[in-house]
Amino acid sequence: MTTIGFIGSGKIGSTVARLAVGAGHQVVMSNSRGPDTLDGLVAELGPNARAGTVEEAATAGDLVVVTIPQKAHTDVPVAPLAGKPVLDTINYYPQRDGNVVELDDGTTTSSELLQRHLPESSVVKVFNNINFRPLGSLARPAGDPERSALAIAGDDPDAKAAVTAFLDSIGYDALDVGPLAEGFRFQVGAPAYGAPYQPDGMSGPIGPVPAERLAEAVAAATR
Repeated sequence: MTTIGFIGSGKIGSTVARLAVGAGHQVVMSNSRGPDTLDGLVAELGPNARAGTVEEAATAGDLVVVTIPQKAHTDVPVAPLAGKPVLDTINYYPQRDGNVVELDDGTTTSSELLQRHLPESSVVKVFNNINFRPLGSLARPAGDPERSALAIAGDDPDAKAAVTAFLDSIGYDALDVGPLAEGFRFQVGAPAYGAPYQPDGMSGPIGPVPAERLAEAVAAATR
């Protein structure tokens, strides 16, 4: 049984946690406001879930999901995450995060900034191109004809293999887009961001997205 730590427990984090618990994993939830604020979520998730501090979630997780605003990425604790795969769901929204020159001019990507902050960890960009509603509803077992894929990017093959196995366990295929630098292909505004799963917008119908169709959207991205 794998333990998944969560740094951030918002809509994406809590959705991934529900999928993880449903697949038999243990989860340790945290946020910036303290464990007591997560009592309701932990009760909903059941006996395989508990709340902790950010440091406790980072320490406990075999895999750790970082799901916070981009402007807070330097608040992520470094030492407890050394040697671990870090699943980065962060998206950069200038209207929320403030302008970051390196991101605005395409010099780097948000996941590369997190990797720079966590030099001893292996960051894998994942869950960035899908809204929490389709994420929670499209999970299917392996072999299901309506199985969907999620894009991943990372520089460490072993970490990507671990993330791929986790995605498989919670009902998704992984489409490996390449190194972190290629993460721009499914960041905010790219053709693979959101639209494959909800072509008519976030309030529209949700549909499965096999790896082949997601690959087409990923390939259409330009800087």
